[in-house]
Amino acid sequence: MKSHYQILVIGGGTAGIMTAAQMLRKNAKLDIAIIEPSETHYYQPAWTLVGAGDYEFDKTVRATADIMPKGVDWIKDRATGFDPENNLVSTLESGNITYDYLVVATGLVMEPGMIKGLPEALEQGVACSNYINPEHTWETLRNFKGGNALFTQPTTPIKCGGAPQKIAYLAADYFRKNGLKDKANVIFATPGTVIFGVKEIRETLMHVIDRYGIHFKPFYAPKEIDIENRIVHFSHTAPDENTCVINEDNDLGEKMYGDVDIHVPFDMLHLAPPQAAPKFVRESVLSNDAGWLDVDHHSMQHKKYPNIFGLGDVAGLPTAKTGAAVRKQVPVVVDNLVKLMADKTADNHSYNGYSSCPLVTGYGKMTLAEFDYKNNFIPDPKLKRMLVFNSAKEHWRLYMFKKYGLPYLYWNKMMKGKKV
Repeated sequence: MKSHYQILVIGGGTAGIMTAAQMLRKNAKLDIAIIEPSETHYYQPAWTLVGAGDYEFDKTVRATADIMPKGVDWIKDRATGFDPENNLVSTLESGNITYDYLVVATGLVMEPGMIKGLPEALEQGVACSNYINPEHTWETLRNFKGGNALFTQPTTPIKCGGAPQKIAYLAADYFRKNGLKDKANVIFATPGTVIFGVKEIRETLMHVIDRYGIHFKPFYAPKEIDIENRIVHFSHTAPDENTCVINEDNDLGEKMYGDVDIHVPFDMLHLAPPQAAPKFVRESVLSNDAGWLDVDHHSMQHKKYPNIFGLGDVAGLPTAKTGAAVRKQVPVVVDNLVKLMADKTADNHSYNGYSSCPLVTGYGKMTLAEFDYKNNFIPDPKLKRMLVFNSAKEHWRLYMFKKYGLPYLYWNKMMKGKKV
């Protein structure tokens, strides 16, 4: 096996595959390797629908070998460390691999241990999560008979920040369709200050919350799962002027201890686990203070090492971690790599923080949040022409686009390095 490559990519997820595929479309003779240990590749955006029983899990799965770009060397191994001064990456079993240019696209990892009791709650099936096992979420939803259905998310950045609330809306719709509306208290608790940062989308989602009668709890940061008593302990994170007041004998059975400790009982619990960059990234010289890859926000070039780029979920970018963001990041990285290889300056700083979140608000209903670093609502003109309506409002066409259109584009365009 070779130990040196012109371009070395760490990660065979969306960002890594797309970058390699687009580079090879520029020049099929490039010497590229991808380090990726997993034999299986998942289309995770569909897991929201799997968790609601409206998509087959098997359709989200492909063999990594089937999507690996032709002309790439696939190193079935795990990267373990960096030595950027010597252009070197260490691996678990393949020794050291050197490079001319490095693309870090490792994605992120689940860190349930950051919330006390969460690993055990997931292992015992007391909690469910579309991020880990969407089929278990669907099983939990089907078996729910009434009580508190609690949906929450951590204080860490997470992939697809809207996913924890999407399943809450689908669950509320499921309960309504199956005669459980009056027996269920649907609760969405978030450490955030608002339901969504983009004004146009936020207005739509507040109407959705009102329609379902969802109990919306901002400033709620989960810190412990009491499995035995089925209680989630939250810290209340609001500034003093937003002091939380909980009345005794409330419908949810909430209790407050002191000024910030809130206990919420549950009969069903869905949550996004805390998430972080892989340990070998966050403990490396390539990471920023928060543990994410320290790259320029507009070029994705590393701030200290110019022959290193990082994109996708591992990158320290102040925007949502989504496949849609990757779709816009990859061409910028590819353009900059091509320029560097031609002894030119990597001067493409055109990435504006674009990300999008398809917010499913019920069966057959969706709104599409597209936004930039400043949370401006920036709907794609092509999509607008194709679907001919205001994508900030709920529409069945958007739901169909998510269920059928986006998976097709992912497997047949994005993963093959074609323009989308």
